[in-house]
Amino acid sequence: MTGFALVRTRVLLIALALGLSACAGYSGHGLQPGAATLSDVLATMGEPAMRWQENDGRVQLAYPRGPWGTQTFMVFIGANGRLDHIENVLDMAHFARIEPGKSDMAAIMKLLGPPPAHRVMYFKARDELAWEWRYCDAWNQMAFFNVLFDATTGIVRSTLTVPDLSGPDGSAPRCSH
Repeated sequence: MTGFALVRTRVLLIALALGLSACAGYSGHGLQPGAATLSDVLATMGEPAMRWQENDGRVQLAYPRGPWGTQTFMVFIGANGRLDHIENVLDMAHFARIEPGKSDMAAIMKLLGPPPAHRVMYFKARDELAWEWRYCDAWNQMAFFNVLFDATTGIVRSTLTVPDLSGPDGSAPRCSH
């Protein structure tokens, strides 16, 4: 192998290793439940957007991800300081847990993580606050999930799912994962 080919091979191997480690950091894929600690999670995934400390010692961390904002990973650390599990919460199973008339802003934040700042809207005429997340629906297409709150009480009024029709032909773009 020539000197140039050897250098090129090494550069490609380093780039591949960095790419794989970036993927692990994105979702925490390489972290092992029961073995990884909070420090391991922070070293791999970085600082979370939000953190909740429970009275019993459990910790929940929110990691909104994705260039299109289609994923939020919740990391759950047990009272023993070890990783319990990681889950992507922007899906219909999590959306179905929201109870209009009962759920409040704090509960939604803990369930789905923070909405992107540019996806928070206030409607004065209805005294309504809307939070919106972009996600990949069951058909692998981009969609938006909206939670509408009574702005005075902070209680959920309703939820709404709509397709993201920003594709070049006015249809929902396909998700890439």
